[in-house]
Amino acid sequence: MTENRFRAAAYSKTVSSGRVSWSAPSNIALVKYWGKKADQIPQNPSISFTLNECKTITTVSFSKKESEHEFSFDLYLDGEKKVDFKPKIHTFFKRIAQYLPFLKTYHFKIETSNTFPHSSGIASSASGMSALALCLMSIENLHLESEMAEADFNKKASFLARLGSGSACRSIEGDLVVWGDHKEVTGSSDHYGVRYPFTVHDNFKAYQDVILLVDKGEKQVSSTVGHNLMHNHPYSQQRFEQAHSNLSELIKVFESGDLDAFIGIVESEALTLHAMMMTSMPYFILMKPNTLNIINAIWKYRQDTGSKVCFTLDAGANVHVLFPKKESDSVLVFIKKELASFCQDENYIIDHVGFGANKNDI
Repeated sequence: MTENRFRAAAYSKTVSSGRVSWSAPSNIALVKYWGKKADQIPQNPSISFTLNECKTITTVSFSKKESEHEFSFDLYLDGEKKVDFKPKIHTFFKRIAQYLPFLKTYHFKIETSNTFPHSSGIASSASGMSALALCLMSIENLHLESEMAEADFNKKASFLARLGSGSACRSIEGDLVVWGDHKEVTGSSDHYGVRYPFTVHDNFKAYQDVILLVDKGEKQVSSTVGHNLMHNHPYSQQRFEQAHSNLSELIKVFESGDLDAFIGIVESEALTLHAMMMTSMPYFILMKPNTLNIINAIWKYRQDTGSKVCFTLDAGANVHVLFPKKESDSVLVFIKKELASFCQDENYIIDHVGFGANKNDI
C-alpha cells in the first residue's frame, strides 16, 4: 500500500525541544478538485499554479512532556490564541500520528500568519496545512540519523498535508502541481501532489495572478460541506470524467503555448465548479454580484483588446485574474481602472506563479 511507505522507521536520535519554521504558498487550481472519497482521496485529478506572495508562515516550537497519552498543542493566528481552530488540528494529528510517532511526545506551540485574508476564497487551508506539515517533517528529520532526501521529504510532506486539507498537497512544490491519478501524468497519485513532468511553453512561464478581493469575509458554506454534496450529485460522474479530459487537453496546451485554448479550459473549469455548487441539494451560491461584474468586464476587455487575460475562481466570491507576464503593464492598468471598484475596499493582491515552500531561518 502507498501509505506504508510513509510510516516512520525507528528514530535514532532523541530531541528534548526545538523550533522550526516554514513558509508555504497557496495555489490556484486550473482543473478543479471537487468531491472526495474517504481519507481525503480526490474523486478526480487536478492541476494548479503554485502562487508566490499568498502564503502562510508557520513556526512550531516543541518541548517534551511527561505523558504521551494525548496530543498537546496551542495554536496562535497573528499572535492571538485560537481555541476554535484546535478541533481541526486535533483531527489532523489523529490522521497523521501513525506516520509521525513523535506527535504525542511533545507539547507544540504553533504560531501562524497569512499574507492574505483567511477563509475568503484564497486557499488558506492549503497553505496553512502544508506549512504545518513541513514543520512536522523538519521535526522528524531531527530524529533521524541522516536527513531525508529532498524528494522523499517533499513527497511525505505532501502526503501528510493532504490529510489536513486536500489541496494542501499541491502547495509543497511548484510551479505546476498535479494531484490525483491520471493515466497520462507520470508518477501521479491520489495520495500526494507531483510536479508537472512535461514540457511547458514559455507563454506559461512566470504567469501572473491578481486576486480581486470581492468578499474578504467567511464563506457561507465550507469546502468540506461542498465536497460532501458531490456524493449524491446528479452530475458528479460526468464532472469527474470532464476533469480527466480537461487535464489531458491542458497537457497539449502547455506544450503548444495555445493561450486561447488555455482560456477556454480554465474559465470553463471555474464556471463548472460553481455550477456543481448551484446544482447540489442543498444548493448554494458563493459568487457575489460583483464576481459576475468582474467576469463580464474581463470578457469585454478581452474582446476589445485581443488580450489573453482570463479568470478563474475557487470556492468563493473572489476572482483570480490570470495573464501572461508580457501583458502585466496593460492588465494592471485595466484592473486598477475598471475592476478594483468591484472589490471590497478596492483591495486586490498582485501575485505570480512561484516554486513552492521555503524553510525559514530562525
